[in-house]
Amino acid sequence: MSGFSAELIDYLEGRITFEEFDKRRDERRAKESEEVAEEDVEEEEEEDAQPSTSAQVPGKLGKQEGVSPGVQLAFASMLGETPEPPSSEEEEEEEEEDSMSYVDDEDDKDYKVDEEEEGGKVEAEAEVTEKKQRGRGKGGKGRGRRKRKDEDDDDEDPTVGDVFALEMELDRENKKMMRERRHRSKLPRALRGLMGEANIRYARGEKEDAILMCMEIIRQAPLAYEPFSTLAMIYEDDEDMDKALQFGLIAAHLNPSDCEEWIKLAEMSLEQDNIRQAIVCYTKAIKYDPTNVRYLWERSSLHMRLGEHKHCMDGYRRILSLLPLEDGEHFMQLSKDMAKSYYESNDFASALGVVEDALARHPSLVSDDFINMAAELYIGNRHYNKALQVLVQFEVVTLVRDESKSDSEAPTKEEKGAEKTTEEEDEEEEKKNKEGTKSKTVEEVASEENGKIKDVQVPDSVPVDLRAKLMVCLIHLHVYTPLEGLVSSLMEQSPEEIGDLYLDVGEAYLEEGEYMSALPLLSALVISEKYNLAVVWLRHAECLKALGHMEVAAESYTKVVEMAPLHLEARLSLATLQQQLGKPECALKALESMYDSETLAQDSSAVQKELKLLLHRSTLLKTQGQTQDYLDAMISMISMLLKVAMQRAKVCVRSVIVSGKSHLRLVKVKDMVAEIADHEAAYLANTGMNIHAQNISKTNVLSKEDWWQLLVSCVLTLCEVKRYEEAELLVESAMEFYSFYDNKPKRKELEFFGLSATILDHNHYKAYNYIRLMLMENVDLPQLWNIFNQLTITSEHQRHHRFCLRLLLKHPDNHALCVLCGHNAMVSGSFKHALGQYVQAFQTHPNNPLHSLCVGLTFFHMASQKYVGKRHTLVLQGFSFLWRYVELRGECQESMYNLGRALHQMGLTHLAIHYYQKALTLPAQKLEGMPDDQVDLKREIAFNLSLLYQASGNVEMARQLINTHCIV
Repeated sequence: MSGFSAELIDYLEGRITFEEFDKRRDERRAKESEEVAEEDVEEEEEEDAQPSTSAQVPGKLGKQEGVSPGVQLAFASMLGETPEPPSSEEEEEEEEEDSMSYVDDEDDKDYKVDEEEEGGKVEAEAEVTEKKQRGRGKGGKGRGRRKRKDEDDDDEDPTVGDVFALEMELDRENKKMMRERRHRSKLPRALRGLMGEANIRYARGEKEDAILMCMEIIRQAPLAYEPFSTLAMIYEDDEDMDKALQFGLIAAHLNPSDCEEWIKLAEMSLEQDNIRQAIVCYTKAIKYDPTNVRYLWERSSLHMRLGEHKHCMDGYRRILSLLPLEDGEHFMQLSKDMAKSYYESNDFASALGVVEDALARHPSLVSDDFINMAAELYIGNRHYNKALQVLVQFEVVTLVRDESKSDSEAPTKEEKGAEKTTEEEDEEEEKKNKEGTKSKTVEEVASEENGKIKDVQVPDSVPVDLRAKLMVCLIHLHVYTPLEGLVSSLMEQSPEEIGDLYLDVGEAYLEEGEYMSALPLLSALVISEKYNLAVVWLRHAECLKALGHMEVAAESYTKVVEMAPLHLEARLSLATLQQQLGKPECALKALESMYDSETLAQDSSAVQKELKLLLHRSTLLKTQGQTQDYLDAMISMISMLLKVAMQRAKVCVRSVIVSGKSHLRLVKVKDMVAEIADHEAAYLANTGMNIHAQNISKTNVLSKEDWWQLLVSCVLTLCEVKRYEEAELLVESAMEFYSFYDNKPKRKELEFFGLSATILDHNHYKAYNYIRLMLMENVDLPQLWNIFNQLTITSEHQRHHRFCLRLLLKHPDNHALCVLCGHNAMVSGSFKHALGQYVQAFQTHPNNPLHSLCVGLTFFHMASQKYVGKRHTLVLQGFSFLWRYVELRGECQESMYNLGRALHQMGLTHLAIHYYQKALTLPAQKLEGMPDDQVDLKREIAFNLSLLYQASGNVEMARQLINTHCIV
């Protein structure tokens, strides 16, 4: 097997497909042909350099192989012979021989390469011939004169120059004939005998020997198709269809112009149920026989079996272009089938194109059902004028129009209801004589549009379907005068038989706003047995609603909902009508859920309908003030959007009984089974980041901004009814939704919502998580530090100490952070560290009384310790900062109380009593936004003072202070 090409070995071992084998074979063949072309040019130059063999020209020439008849006649005339002209039989044989010569397809790469090689050879020969003729120099002129003499005297012998020229012509002609007659086989001559022996062995039944011989031929000549073809026949006889098909495909690719072989392989592929490979085989056959209608038909049928509608219709279009004019019936039938197929696939433009081509090509073969189809397609595309033109063109109806002149009489029947000039009539007569049909031309119909339609003449033989199409066209063209008689004649027939035509005409009236005209038709349908359908009741309800009959319209809509409970538009319209009629309960009943949870989990279209229903239901509930039911609807909608996000946040929706009614609640769960494993795919589906996911997304009923507004409304409503925990869970779930989290403004707003909900819910642990994230991004915002301080004061944990220290390393100049770190150190007992932070704050803001107070109190705490080296110095420093605080703050209840507290702590009780009594006499300050009792320090002052009196033994005075200021 060493003689095989690489791609052939890969294919036989099953590593590559036929398409890859064909592609790689063509690429290798192109490279080899370029090398062969270069070698041929060198050999031709060597042959031209060899001496002439003109002395071997025979005295008499007969019909020789490789010499055309024209060359033989020329040679014989020069020798003085009178050869017989070739007979017609010989010419036919030569033509057959030429037709049997190998002429490969123009698209074949091998053929193109051979043509380039042969073109190069011919050009090389022409150049050598010109050099030889130029090398003969002046002798050419003498020979020219002698040649003119020979023309005058026919009996003289040809000269040497004439013989040489004839020899060159013969050589060129011979090479040309050899090129044309080159056999398409690429089997070397040395192996042809072995190939014949293999075929003989196969014919004798010695299949094993035949297979070995074929394999040897393949090894030495892998590009020859004969051994592969023989192997395919052998394996087919052995009923090994797989191998037979594989070897047959290789042979066909090596000899691609054999259409019959391709068709045979296609049939074998179909037997193995390999439709795709059969299509490839038919495509190859069509490539070399593009006008074969049978091949195109079979391939189109296979495309239809695979559901490839576009490729199937393309094949049918090619068949239509190949059908002759004489085969008009087949053309019309195929056009009709194609139009139906296009119509079923909602490709109305293509269906119209096929119908218009059929009408233009074979107008004499147009039947009533074809006219009906054309009119229906035009009406479906809202081309009512064209539909009417088709009806008039094929004499289905006759239009009577107003004449352009005021004094003219009414048009006659022969004029078809239109004013025509003599020239137009002559042209029409000529066209009618040429076509030999009864149909009217488009130009004639166009000329009839000059006047307004007065009447329509419809023969009795016209089918009722075409009458209905005519009425629809006239309605949409606002020609109402002739319609009365047509509609009356239509309603004379039973709606049980032609109810669909009733509905078509009624819908046309509805589209044009003629509700009074549509109502009788629709009323006749709703009382019938066969057409008592939901769609008819829906049109009937729409008509009644437009006419203002609200009660009856509501009954019709109720009938629609009963007959089609999944019809969304009917439910919404019914709810709107019931709300207008003052029946809110009935309106809410119409907007009840249409699907169960299992259907919603599997069907995306059901989810979209349910979302629309819930949206209208929530709006209606909000207007009616039913807050709890409104929240149930909102939670249902938002849970559809945040399904994956809620799984990540471990939040689920549960139904609970509240006051005897079932309501939805958001709860936190520890363990939750993930329903969607591929979160990335769910994210794409929810956010619509690619085209395909956007088309199949379950939540694309609303835009992202609308979803955001719904989420905000739900959070605010939950806070209004004091369901703060659920609001925080909803915010937590929304933070897990990428579409909201990736949007920084929305993320910030969600963080503020979560912080507010957790503070109101007194969940300081989660509130600290929110405020910590905010402070890391906005460290210079005082409001956030105030909230942070409030949370740390009320919370029972101290994890904020390390957070403040780490943040202080990043922002050492932040004033609020410096003071908070000082407070944390003071509480922790690290007075020196606290003193350092307070002094830093005092240096940056020396006029702030709080900083002087904190520094003074720190000195007092340090002086109160057990082991202190310079206690008096610390006390003096503390009082100095404390008096600075009093100076900056002024004498007020707060400053006197703080000064008394400091003296009380240091044991100077007599001084402490003085400042406590002075603080009791001062009024409390009033701060905006805070009640007076929250800033009044009299209770604290009285309690501390009572402790001093009690310690000194004055219990009565202590009791009086407690009774006066501390008892409520």
